Amino acid sequence: MSSGGSGRVGSAEVGASVGAGASADGDASRDADALAEAGGLPDAGGRFDRRLIAPMMLGSILNPINSSMLAVALIPIGAAFGAGPADTAWLVTGLYLATAVGQPVMGRLVDRYGPRPLYLIGTALVGVAGLLGALAPSLGVLIASRVLLGFGTSAAYPASMSLIRSEADRTGMASPTGVLSALSIANQVIAVIGPTLGGLLIGLGGWHLIFTVNVPLSLACVVLGFVWLPRARASAGEGRLDVAGILLFAAMLVSFMFFLMKPSWSTVVLVGVAVAFGVAFTWRELRAADPFIDLRVLGGNGPLLATYGRQICTFVVSYSFLYGFTQWLEEGRSLSAPTAGLVLLPMSLAAVTITAITGRSAAVRGKLVAGSIILLVACGALQIAGAGSALWVLVGLGVLAGFPQGLNGLANQNALYHQADPARMGSSAGLLRTCTYLGALTAAAANASFFSDGATTSGLHELSWFLLGVGVLLFVLTVLDRSLTRIK
Repeated sequence: MSSGGSGRVGSAEVGASVGAGASADGDASRDADALAEAGGLPDAGGRFDRRLIAPMMLGSILNPINSSMLAVALIPIGAAFGAGPADTAWLVTGLYLATAVGQPVMGRLVDRYGPRPLYLIGTALVGVAGLLGALAPSLGVLIASRVLLGFGTSAAYPASMSLIRSEADRTGMASPTGVLSALSIANQVIAVIGPTLGGLLIGLGGWHLIFTVNVPLSLACVVLGFVWLPRARASAGEGRLDVAGILLFAAMLVSFMFFLMKPSWSTVVLVGVAVAFGVAFTWRELRAADPFIDLRVLGGNGPLLATYGRQICTFVVSYSFLYGFTQWLEEGRSLSAPTAGLVLLPMSLAAVTITAITGRSAAVRGKLVAGSIILLVACGALQIAGAGSALWVLVGLGVLAGFPQGLNGLANQNALYHQADPARMGSSAGLLRTCTYLGALTAAAANASFFSDGATTSGLHELSWFLLGVGVLLFVLTVLDRSLTRIK
C-alpha cells in the first residue's frame, strides 16, 4: 500500500497495489486458479460464492444481538444477584471494552492466518461464553462471560470483510455492493429485534436464556464455517506476531475507554495514562519489522483515517439518539417503556429501509453528504421536543435520525472496503468497529453529562447543541474528502 491514501481509492487501483483485483493482466485469475486447485476457493472467475453468505451473516450478528438483548435483562439480572444499576452496567461495558480491543486484534490475526481459523475459534468462544453465562453462580462470573463473549464475537466481522475482499478479487467484481449492503442490513435488523427477542426469551425461561441461546447460534456458525469457508491462508507478513504492540494498543484503548465511561476530574488521570501508552505504542510500531498496526502506512492513508473519524461521529449521534432520546421519552415526556419502544421503532425501520434502497449503489460520497445533512436537521429538530410534544412529532424525529444511521453506516463500510490495504482488510475492518464503540462510549459520556439531573427537556436541548457540533464535524470530514468521488 502506498503512502498516499488517494492512490488506493478506486477498486482497480486497489487491485493494482496487490497484484489482484479486476485488472486485465490475468495475474489475479492465475492466483485464484492456484488457490482453487489447492482447495482454498471455488473455481476461479464467475459469481460470488453464495455459500459464504450464510456463515458471514450469522457470525456478524452475534455481537449486535448480544448487545441489544441485554437491554431488557439488566433489571431481572440485578434482582437475581442483588446488584444495583452501577454493578449491572459492567455487563454492558465489559462487552464493549472486550469488543473494542478484540476487533482489531482478531482482524490482524485474520490478515495473518486467514479468515477460516479465526472465524471458527471466535464463534466457538461465543458458545463457551453463553454456557458460562447461563450457569454463572455470581455477577462476577456473568461479567467474565460477557468479556469472553466480546472477544468471541470480534472475529466474524473482520473475517467476513476479508472473505468479501478475496471473493471480489477472485471473481473480478469491482465493488460487491450487494453483499456489503446485506451485511449492513443484517446487523441493523438484528439490533431492531434484539430487545424483543430478549424479552420473549426472558418470558419463556428467565434471563439465563439470553445467554443459553448463544450455544445453538455458535454451533450453527461452527458447522457452516467448517463446511463452507475456504481453507486458503492469507498472510500480511511472515515475521513474529507483534504481541507487545497488541498489549500496548489494548492498554491505551482500555485506559481511554475507562475515562469515557465515567468522565470526571477524578478520572482525568486516565487520559494521561492512555496518552503514555499511546506514545509507547507509536514508538513500538514505528520500529517493529511486522507491526500490529502499520502506522507509517495508516498515517499516509488520509481517506481511511477520515473514514474512521466519520464512523466515530456517526455513532456518537446514533447512540445518543438511541439512549438519550429514549431516556427523555420516558422521563421528560412521561411515556411508558413499551410506548417509548414503539415510538423508536420507526427510527430503526427507517435505517434498514434506506440501507436496502441505496445499498446497490457503490457511490459513497452522495450517501455521506445526504446522511450528514439529514443528521444535522435531526439534531437541530430536537430543540422542538417538549413535554407536550405530540407522538407523531416524536416519531418524526426518530425517523429523521434513522435515515442518516443507514446512509452513513453503509457508506463508511463501503469506503473502508476501497480505502484499506487488501492485505490488511481484517485489521482495518476491526478498527472500524472499534471506532463504532468509541462513538458509543462518547455518547454514553455525553448523555451522563447532559442528563446529570435526570433526562429533562433542557438537558435534551443541551445535548442537541453538542450533537449539532458533532454533525458539523461529520459534514466537514465528508465534503473535504475528495477521494470519495473516485469510489464508483
